[in-house]
Amino acid sequence: MKHIYSTAGDWVALLDETGRHLYDTRGEWIAWLDGKEVYTRDGMYAGFLSDDGRVLRERTRKQRPLRPVPTAPPRIRPSARAPLPPFFAELPWNQVDVFDEEPEIFEYVSELRPDWED
Repeated sequence: MKHIYSTAGDWVALLDETGRHLYDTRGEWIAWLDGKEVYTRDGMYAGFLSDDGRVLRERTRKQRPLRPVPTAPPRIRPSARAPLPPFFAELPWNQVDVFDEEPEIFEYVSELRPDWED
C-alpha cells in the first residue's frame, strides 16, 4: 500500500497494490483510478494522482460526464501508523490539492446518483 498525503502533510488515503483503488485511513473505498485520473465512488472526476503522490486538480476545471463505476473492492485493514510525509514542492497557481481544498468530495452521500426508491 502506498500512503497518500495532502500538501499540508496529513495522511489522507492509501493506494492499493494494484494502483487502482484509493481507500481512506479507516480502510473504506473512496475512489478509483483510471491511469492517473482519480474518480469518486459516484464516477465524478476528482483530479489526478501526481508523481509525488498527491491528488491534485486544475483550479478551473471543465465539467466531465460521470463515469461508470467499477464493482466495489473489498474493505482493507490499514496500519495504525503512517510514515512521515515527504517534503512537497509548492503547487503551481493553477493547481489545488483536492484533500486540502475539498475533502468532502470523497464522501459517499451523493446527489449525483438516483435514489433507491426510484
